Amino acid sequence: MSLLTGLLALILVIILAFVLYKVVKSVTGLIINAVVGVILLWLINLLDLMQLVGRPDIPINIITVLICAIGGIFGVLVTVVLHLLGIPLTL
Repeated sequence: MSLLTGLLALILVIILAFVLYKVVKSVTGLIINAVVGVILLWLINLLDLMQLVGRPDIPINIITVLICAIGGIFGVLVTVVLHLLGIPLTL
């Protein structure tokens, strides 16, 4: 019975390590995507890219930062499109 218990414990540890690896890997990707989104929002305002199409800078507030952090690059695109359409992202 001791050998069987040890074998089951080893299998459980291997499964747990695999699941933990997958979780950490996906969280790392989400963090990188969030940072890239917020940096892109900041760069758009820093380089005055919205001035090229005759619009003021995108306001950096809690809503735009959350959209860019959660959505990443796609969130920045959504924010830019909404800003170009004149839809305010404010409270």
